[in-house]
Amino acid sequence: METPAHDRSNNPAARALDALARDTENTDALDTLAHSDVLVPVPDDATDEDVTNPTTVALPVLEQPGGAHVVPVFTSEPEMADLLPEIDRYRLVPLAALAAQWPSGELSLSIDGAGDHPLTLTSEGVRTLLVR
Repeated sequence: METPAHDRSNNPAARALDALARDTENTDALDTLAHSDVLVPVPDDATDEDVTNPTTVALPVLEQPGGAHVVPVFTSEPEMADLLPEIDRYRLVPLAALAAQWPSGELSLSIDGAGDHPLTLTSEGVRTLLVR
């Protein structure tokens, strides 16, 4: 089944991902991405306090083949629906704020994982590239 193309022209974060697909060292695109808001799906096991507390965000963690753990975030609702169509709740979070509080360890961040230009960063990459 084909999914319709998403209009990315009015979405600075999506355009930044497109630019990074062409040039991974594009600092303007990284800055734009770091200053963008992303949609963070609310995990099924999140409590009401997790959902309503403005100072914390419950991170949805997916296990990838091979055992790697990744947190999926998205630049738009259509991007989220492509990968996680069953998700009906999310939080809008500044990516730089999320990156500034990123846990240490082996937890990666995936932005628009099912999109045309997904970006996956290691925990170190999250802290060094997106904390701006």
